[in-house]
Amino acid sequence: MKINHIGRMNINPYNKQMEKVDKLQSEPKRDKLEISSEAIELQKGNSLELEREEKVEKLRDKIQSGEYEINPKEVAKKMYEFWNN
Repeated sequence: MKINHIGRMNINPYNKQMEKVDKLQSEPKRDKLEISSEAIELQKGNSLELEREEKVEKLRDKIQSGEYEINPKEVAKKMYEFWNN
């Protein structure tokens, strides 16, 4: 049995797929960032962080002015407690 083509069948199954790919590549992509309310609260910080920053600033000022004194016995005691507990 011989089948004759009635019309041209220029249907390539990959043409439509390639058209979609070209269309997606030609459109500029835009990134979107959404920050949750919980993340915003975490970024603000809490009172402990603020107190810590103040304490560090006071210590920094004392060290720079030469007023900060180190107690070697207290340092040794803290180290001993840390390693033996």
